[in-house]
Formats: sequence, structure tokens, C-alpha cells
Amino acid sequence: MAAIEPSAPKAGKKPRARKHNFRLDMTPMVDLAFLLLTFFMLTTTFAKSRVMELQMPAKPHSDDQNTPLQASKAMTIILGSGHQAYYYFGLARPEDPGVPVPTLHTTNFGPQGIRRALLARGQRWLAPVVLIKAGPRAKYSDMVDILDEMNSTSQKKYALTDLTAADRQLLPPSERQ
Repeated sequence: MAAIEPSAPKAGKKPRARKHNFRLDMTPMVDLAFLLLTFFMLTTTFAKSRVMELQMPAKPHSDDQNTPLQASKAMTIILGSGHQAYYYFGLARPEDPGVPVPTLHTTNFGPQGIRRALLARGQRWLAPVVLIKAGPRAKYSDMVDILDEMNSTSQKKYALTDLTAADRQLLPPSERQ
């Protein structure tokens, strides 16, 4: 609290107006500052994390390890280095001589890149299945970007799978290592 203390008159002089010394007690102000600080810390909402919801399939039984996939409905996307994506239609099956080798296309993650290819594939087939494979030099941000593209283009069926030896053979030599 504030207190006014009178100063003592000097001896032998006529007292004029008394000068009072002013002393301010800052203890209640410090208490108030800490109360306000704790109030705002406890009531502030922090930045909310952005989460992408993924639904994982049920664990397969021992008798049905592989689900057959029609090659005509499949689109495979391979994530490469330098924010590049490679894609082809169908499945790469070198062991089956009746299946032709697919043509590999190179694109990026821009609006005229992989999004256009996904939308064109979705118009041609009602329920295409997109297989996403990370190449040896792919970055985590590329995986996030391709999953965002799956949501942007409303792809219903897509799967994250491993890169096979047949897929590696389709990639350019700089992407194989």
C-alpha cells in the first residue's frame, strides 16, 4: 500500500509547508501480475496440430495374404527425389510374359502434375486403386504431399506399398540407388 511519511522540521527554522515522502508498496502489483499471467497461460489455446486421418485395414488371415487387384484399375505412383513423382497405369509384372511393360510418366506435385493424372484416371474408371510407393530417395514431405493429393482428388482406394524390383527397373538410373 502507499504511505505518506511526514518529514521532520529542521531546528531553528520556521516550518513552512511540510514535504511528504511518498513510498509505494509494489507487492500487490506483483501478485496481480502473476495472477494475470497464470490466468492467460491457463486459458489460452495453443496451436492445434493438423492431423490426417488414416484407416488401416484389418490384419489378414493366414489363408488370404494377397488380395487380387485388376491391372486395368491400378495406378502406381513412385515418389522420387527432387519433389518428383513417377506414375504408370497397371501393374509391373515381369514374371508374366503376357503383360506388357508399363510406360513410366514423370511429373511433379503441382496442380498440373500428379493431380491432373489422378483426376483423369478417376474419370476413366469409377473406382481406381492407387498404389503409392516411396522410392529410395523420397522425402517425408513428398509422402505427405501425395496423401494430401489423395484427399484433394477424393480417391477412395489407395494403399502404401513397398517398392518392388520390377518398379526399380522402371525408374531412371539416377533414382534406383
